[in-house]
Amino acid sequence: MKGNRFLTLFALSVLALAMASCRSAREVVYMQDSYTEDIQKITNFQDIKIKPGDMLSIFVSHKEPTLSALFNPQGSSPSGASSSLGQRLSGYTVDLEGNIDFPIVGRIKVAGLTRSELSTMIRNKLDEDGLLKDAVVTVAYQNFNISVLGEVNNPGKFTVESDRVSLLDALAMAGDLTIYGRRDSVMVIRETEGERRVMFNNLLSKDVLNSPSFYLQQNDVVYVKPNRIKAQQSGINQNNNVGVWLSAASLLTTVLMLIFK
Repeated sequence: MKGNRFLTLFALSVLALAMASCRSAREVVYMQDSYTEDIQKITNFQDIKIKPGDMLSIFVSHKEPTLSALFNPQGSSPSGASSSLGQRLSGYTVDLEGNIDFPIVGRIKVAGLTRSELSTMIRNKLDEDGLLKDAVVTVAYQNFNISVLGEVNNPGKFTVESDRVSLLDALAMAGDLTIYGRRDSVMVIRETEGERRVMFNNLLSKDVLNSPSFYLQQNDVVYVKPNRIKAQQSGINQNNNVGVWLSAASLLTTVLMLIFK
């Protein structure tokens, strides 16, 4: 009789562990509702637009370097790299009104333009004003950063070299989520046009690919919240470990009493 009761309790324990394992898998697998090849049109990508506070590197090149040098701050480079203080100071900071002061040309409205659009605008302006014909204008961001915080393996601030970076790219930069990160509610905080938006993304569903915050913008902050287990663990410290062990001992005692009763 006791043996049958023991086997019953053992079977129930194994079943409980199996159910917990299945639940854990459902909580960590990305886009688990995608089973077959699924081709979708990308409709939520938006070109990165220049905003107030951005720092730009603008380099003008020409077959006559002495002519193009008039439009390039000392120490600037076509790649927008900033390996020294002189190069960092060569960038153009977009003011609160969305303008920059460009050599000889003067004040230019740049907010709302893409890098490509700004490059074309400056090249055309140099040509139309008779300042420099057939110039090549290269525009790059010097402060295109995103921050990833919370339950990731390597949280931090990351510099983005491409105008196209997704939420998954950002999480990859941060070493992916820890096992304790909530994959159903990844937060993206974005400031644009004087407003701050907080958006949530469910990585467990393929619908995340259509989220308005799936493609990130400059200075976005990604935050991964801890799951329930990690939140409970954070409340356990050295002062209440004794209580935890007492609870575990009490549970073990109850199980043993049921077995040998």
